[in-house]
Amino acid sequence: MGRRLVPLTLDNLPDLPKPCRHCVFWELDPVSGEAAVQAGKPELEKEAWISAALLEWGSCGRVVYVDEVPAGFVLYAPAAYVPRSTAFPTSPVSGDAVQLMTSRVLPGYQGQGLGRVLVQTVAKDLVRRGFKAIEAFGDAKWSGPSCVLPADHLTAVGFKTVRPHPRYPRLRLELRSTISWKEDVEMAIDRLLGAVQKEPALRPL
Repeated sequence: MGRRLVPLTLDNLPDLPKPCRHCVFWELDPVSGEAAVQAGKPELEKEAWISAALLEWGSCGRVVYVDEVPAGFVLYAPAAYVPRSTAFPTSPVSGDAVQLMTSRVLPGYQGQGLGRVLVQTVAKDLVRRGFKAIEAFGDAKWSGPSCVLPADHLTAVGFKTVRPHPRYPRLRLELRSTISWKEDVEMAIDRLLGAVQKEPALRPL
């Protein structure tokens, strides 16, 4: 099976899973997000957010395709671009880190290591851009697909808890200690993608 990872843009935004295309959970504060939903225009707010992030900060997401079919995505940005992050009891995100907002691998493509590949791809991008870490709010009581990633998934791909909480711990992945230099990151991505291609039934995360 052929797999490729591409930056998220307004052109491929429709390739995100249907609920995620219009979700502004992270992109707006709780009051503004509710207002956008009530007004029936969350997809416009999503497009506006992605457009602003791309123009002002740069790449803020990746989409993974399997045989040209969208199989998953990841979204990330500095906390200044993520108003919802301040609503979490374990905020704020550290000033030297970029927030991993959300990620999803679609049913039928899970258990093949794609979730790990997406995180490693974010790490590769951020190392190149000079950031020291990735942080994320995890859900310790995750029970199904949502905007907040399960805390156990984050720990499985290398994150460590930096601020505990019974429901929403904040976790951190140190880029410099996890990946010594840029070439290591690129080699890791190549190995991961190669492993996924050769062994479609890898052990689930």
